Order: sequence, then structure tokens, then C-alpha cells
Amino acid sequence: MVDRLLKLLGKEFGSLHQAAFLIAVSSLLAQILGLFRDRLLASTFGASGHLDIYYMAFKVPDLLYVAFASCVSVTVLIPFIFKHQKDVDDKESVRAFLSDTLTVFMTVMVVVVAIIFVLMPYIAEVIAPGFSSDATKELILLSRILLLSPLILGLSNLFGSVTQSYKKFLAYTLSPALYNFGIIFGIIVLYPLMGLAGLVWGVILGAVAHLFIQIPSVYNIGVMPRLQKVVNWAEMKKVILISLPRTVTLTTHHLSLLVLISLGSLMAVGSITIFNLAFNLQSFTLIVIGVSYSVAAFPTLASLFSKGETSMFVSKIETAIRHIFFWTLPAVALFIILRAHIVRVVLGSGEFSWSDTRLTAAALCLFVISVIAQGLVQLFVRAYYATGKTKMPLVVNSLSSILIIMSAFFFIYIFNNLPGFKDFIEMLLRVENVPGTVVLMLPLAYSVGVTVNALVYWIFFENKFGNFKKETYVAIWESVVTAIVIAVSSYMVLGLFSPVLRTENYLGIFTHAVIAGGAGIVVGLIVLKLMGSLELQELTVSFKAKVWKKPIRSDAEEV
Repeated sequence: MVDRLLKLLGKEFGSLHQAAFLIAVSSLLAQILGLFRDRLLASTFGASGHLDIYYMAFKVPDLLYVAFASCVSVTVLIPFIFKHQKDVDDKESVRAFLSDTLTVFMTVMVVVVAIIFVLMPYIAEVIAPGFSSDATKELILLSRILLLSPLILGLSNLFGSVTQSYKKFLAYTLSPALYNFGIIFGIIVLYPLMGLAGLVWGVILGAVAHLFIQIPSVYNIGVMPRLQKVVNWAEMKKVILISLPRTVTLTTHHLSLLVLISLGSLMAVGSITIFNLAFNLQSFTLIVIGVSYSVAAFPTLASLFSKGETSMFVSKIETAIRHIFFWTLPAVALFIILRAHIVRVVLGSGEFSWSDTRLTAAALCLFVISVIAQGLVQLFVRAYYATGKTKMPLVVNSLSSILIIMSAFFFIYIFNNLPGFKDFIEMLLRVENVPGTVVLMLPLAYSVGVTVNALVYWIFFENKFGNFKKETYVAIWESVVTAIVIAVSSYMVLGLFSPVLRTENYLGIFTHAVIAGGAGIVVGLIVLKLMGSLELQELTVSFKAKVWKKPIRSDAEEV
């Protein structure tokens, strides 16, 4: 049994669509567990001060993770691993490089974690200005425990760069699911025993599982790194210089999120919780689709560009863009129409009130309008990293982060000072007479900044590599039309069945959403078929090939 599991973890996935499908399925599992995790948190605490503290406690460790652990991220290390694979036939060169990287990373992280641990009381006062003294003390404790996570997850990323380089995606894709298992264990088992500290110890347990699932694959590949007394500093300097722009890029983005959360601490109690729960819900589509294609494409993109195959490199980008739009836009349409149903089904139990549900649904709507943009940013950033051009993402993402922060202050100001704008937002999102609606300005600011970010990337990429083919824009238009049809169809079916189904209970709400969403999807598939969608053809061919276990020829062959 163990041997079969190890063999499965070591299986290679060479096709972009196969790899993306595997990542998407594994991400779906992780996201389902994430939704169950959030349901447990919401039902236990509601939109309360306790969850505000819990979510805020992640911010400094997360910032530390992106600021330092990004040096061992897959996007940085994979090109170096490819270089060492090309230099020699055996794997000793790769192992030596990974050992040097491991040694430098561990040394730096231990020192930095120790410093932040000591400074945490001062940092907590700055990042949570709206917290009471008792809440701040709890925040300090939880944040100090969570400082272990960037170290552990950084090691997991180091191993993940190996599994992705050798296209052994299964271990890498299972790790987020195990991470969520750890958190769920913390909620169910450790919280009753230890209080809020038990929740974050569950996070650490999940991080350890995230790391350990990668180890067998790396060991079987034969490149398991170990700590070194002597380090090749010349090459480590190259890694640092390459990763530095990415580090700054990610750090500015997380700083913008930290500012948004800090502003949330000055709003009504539960505002941070509303923001985070809505953000997690919108991330479902982003991670399952947008990130899946960008992660699956990166090793191929890096390999193609290193070989000078620029036209094929751009073609892969176009393929990923078409499929991101194809899968994401209909999902966005359903999320907007069914937002209240989604929140009520996923979170609406226990201590999570109807007001919490309405406010989270409104925030979710404002987040999902930028999910396409978020997916494109993930893809374009990896495309630039595959080419070794890390300065462009640095500049574009830094400006986007500044725009997000400025937009937040601007929207909060006009929301509080222009009653007409406040009334319009509340009416549009159906949150009239719900307290704390100013928190909606935070997801609005985020979506504005990310959308501008994606547009800038698109323009710059075409300026450098030439305009995308007409087929790409046709596919996008087909996805837009399909999304509109799905939205309209689902909305009409919602109204049709509202008098018939009881929506006061979980089963009625779930059934209502499934019928409306299912009807929208069926109509959308018909529209795609009538338009002759290439993506639908590719999906059909891939499905038939999987079912009948033999190649099926089609005009819609994989690019």
C-alpha cells in the first residue's frame, strides 16, 4: 500500500492540460476543506472579535513568509534547477544547489524569526490600532506561535520546486489539502483544550504536513538537500538577486492587504472577519482555475524560453489565457448571482448571523469581479519570471499595491462623507440597514487595484511579444457571452423557484442554488456549442480520451 502511494506521488505529468487538471482537482479538494474550515470558524465564533484576532495574527507571519521564503519559491528556483539539469547528466549538481539554498534559507529565517518574536509587542500596536489591550495581548501570543509557519512552509516550497521541476505534481498539489486538515484538527480538537492558541497550533500542524508530503518524491528523485558547512556564495548571490524583485513585489502586495486589514480594525467588530471570509470564498475560483493553469504552465514556460522557443512560449500563454477565461468567467457569473446562497450554505450556521451573511455576500460580490484579473496577474507574473525578467512584476505590482491603498482611503472617505454614494452601494449590494457596511470599501479598493494591474500586464506583454492571436480574443468574447447568458438564466430560475422551495433551511437554500446554477450551466454549454467554442472541443476530446483510454483525433488538439 505504501509502495503504491509512493509510486503515485512520483508519477510524472507532462501535458499542460493534464497537469492543470491534476492541480485543479487537488486545489478543489483543498478549497473544499478550506470552506469546511471557514464554516467551522464562522459557526463557532460568528463575525466576532475572536476571529478578528485570529485572522490578524496571520498577517506578520505571512508578510515574513513572502519577504524571505520567496527566495526559495518555485518561480525562482525552477530556472536554476533546469540549468543544473542541463549542465550534467546526473543529479549531483541539482542536489548541491538545493543544499546551498537550504543552508542559506534556514540560517536567515531562524535569525529573522527570532528578531520578529522579540519585536512582536511593538508591531502589534502598529498593525491593529483599533484593538483593545486584551485583544492586542492575544494577538501577540498567536502571532508568535505562527512565526513557525513561514519557516516550515518555506522548506516545503523548496521541495516543491523540485517536484514541479521534475513534473511530479501530485505531492505538491496535495500539500494544501493536508494544510487545511491540520487547521480543521485545530478547530475541532485543540481549540476546546487550548483556546485560540489551539487554533494556530493546528495551523502549524498543517504546515508540517504540507512539508512532509513532499519529502518522499524529492528523496526518490535523488536530490534530497542537506545543510552545508561551505556554501557556493557566487550562485546564492544570483538566486538572491533574481528573487529580490519578486520578494519586493510580493511584499508590497501583502503590505497592501495588511493596510486593508489594519483599516478593518478601526471599523466595527467583525469587519476583519467579514473581509477574510469573503476573500477566502472568492479565492476558491482563483486557486482552482487561475492558479492551477499558471502553476502548471510555469515549468513548461521556463523550459521553452530557455531553449529560445519564443513563439511556442507565447502560444502556451495564449492557451492558458483562453482556458482561464473559459472556466473563470462563468464561475464569476454564478458567484455574483448566487452569492447570498453560497455564503448561507458555506458559512450560515451557528453564531454566523443573517447580517453577517448579507455583509459577507456583498463583500464576496466585490471581490469576485476581479477574479479574472487576479488569475491573469498570476499567469503574467510567472511568464515574466520564466523569462528571468523580474523587474517588470516589481514595478507593476508595487504600483498596484499603492493604488489599492490609495483607493481604500478614497472609498472610505467618500462612503463616510457622501450619503448618496453610501446609499447607492448599499442598494446595489442589497445591504440596506445592515451595520458596518463601510467594510465593503476594502474589497472594492482591492478589486480596482488588481484589475488595473492585470490591464497593465496585458498591454506590456503584447508590446514585448506582439499582439495575441485573434483566436484568443474570440475565445474571450465567447466566454463573456456565455457568462452573461449563465447569469441571466440562473437569475430567472431563481425567481421561478423562489415560491416553490423553502429557503429558510439549509436543504432548501442548497437545492435552490443547485437548480439555478445547474440551469445556467446547461444553457451556457448550449451557447458554447452553438458558437463552436474551441475550449469546449478541447474539453470534450480530453474527457473522451480519459474515458476510453485511447487518443482521439480532433481539430481541437492541445497547443
